[in-house]
Amino acid sequence: MTRKRIGPPHDWGGSDPGRLRHCRKGFRMSGQAKQETPARGRPTRVEIAAQHRLRELLREYFLDLDAAAKDPRRRVAWCTSVGPCEILVAMGFATAFPENHGALLGVRRLSHRFIPYAVSAGYCAESCSYMNADIGAALAGQSPLRDSYGIDGPPRPDLLVYSTNQCREVQDWFSFFGRRHGVPVLGVRPPRQLGAVTAAHVAFVRGELLRLIEQIEAHFGLKLDMGRLEETVALSSRASALWREVLETARARPAPFSFWDGVIHMAPVILLRGSPAAVAYYELLLAEMRQRVREGVGAVPGERFRIYWEGMPVWPRIRELSEKFFELRAAVVASTYCNSWAFEPYAGGDPLEWMARTSIEIFINRDEPTKEAFLVELFERFGVDGVIFHNARTCPNNSNSRFGMPARLREQRGLPVLVIDGDLSDQRFFSTAQTLTNVEAFCEQLEQIQAGPQPRLPANPRAATAANVAGGPA
Repeated sequence: MTRKRIGPPHDWGGSDPGRLRHCRKGFRMSGQAKQETPARGRPTRVEIAAQHRLRELLREYFLDLDAAAKDPRRRVAWCTSVGPCEILVAMGFATAFPENHGALLGVRRLSHRFIPYAVSAGYCAESCSYMNADIGAALAGQSPLRDSYGIDGPPRPDLLVYSTNQCREVQDWFSFFGRRHGVPVLGVRPPRQLGAVTAAHVAFVRGELLRLIEQIEAHFGLKLDMGRLEETVALSSRASALWREVLETARARPAPFSFWDGVIHMAPVILLRGSPAAVAYYELLLAEMRQRVREGVGAVPGERFRIYWEGMPVWPRIRELSEKFFELRAAVVASTYCNSWAFEPYAGGDPLEWMARTSIEIFINRDEPTKEAFLVELFERFGVDGVIFHNARTCPNNSNSRFGMPARLREQRGLPVLVIDGDLSDQRFFSTAQTLTNVEAFCEQLEQIQAGPQPRLPANPRAATAANVAGGPA
């Protein structure tokens, strides 16, 4: 089994790095890869210089979406994050990803304000918090994009396209906005929870993609240029391959790149998939990470522990969590989430076959044994000391701690495992104090393991007698 054939677990929600930089206390604005220590001896983070370009890219992306929605000559399509966006890009649509807005609402700690609007419209409070927050924000007429980029909110769509390879909630989510805006909602429904991916599976999804193309062509009077689709898929694949190389640099000790960096820098491989801009960005970022490896610059100075994060980010508490791990000198060197969109390379040929295979090989769409094999491979590849599972209350499809997997990995691999309860966007399901305490205890456990077996102290008979007096039978 090769890791490259598993792919992403869910969506990239993303966020404005310009906003997150204010949340990352200790960041240093510098283009030099040099670790510094303040006068008081507390290490400081080294900001990734490429992040300046990322801010520019995201601003350009959102402003262009807004302009496309206002231009009668252009069309806007909404697409799920692991949906067939290459088809939309190749057909000239400006493409938006609602999961991005859902995560941004989480980062800004706004989700809990807007979810009640969705609940009042009939949506269950424990359904996907991305979906509920996004629907609620639309009903409330508010969006953090106004503060970030001076635009009213997500662009009005002309078309909504989803794939249920990640979950069925996206179908209901997009259907809400299809009714709201009076526009077509088209879907791809691949087979789910697969072990081995067969030629029959790929052929079925390829047929779904062909049907989707025919529906778009008929509705909008367009004709897909297959040559243009091949170019778009090649760019998408190239950006994905570069992103994987960026993630691979975290195998170095110290790791130059962490999960907390990844949740920011994965933005272009989602939002700008199929564009030369995404390729150029990851070439820039990869060069910087390789320089850090050569110079021994770590994302966490004095790295003591190497941790794997399984599951979604806790967007409303990214700052507190990243600071706690930094304080404990624990580097989160790999994650299922950041390995999203690390697709198998496109080697030419039928672009629809590549899209079909990629869409069903994603992590979230696989069975338990396949997921476990993928995780074990990454544990070994990145030399992790322990694993943290995030049980996201409103995202059961991307929570892998509910059916015994942590216990099996602990027993079979001997790896320390911690399960934390929370959510991807709704902070009401997350206890910051309890989680940080659990993380501290987990790192203490890792420290004891690193120190090796401790000699056993001889029994204290007086203590035993006291115990008997205090708690023994009368």
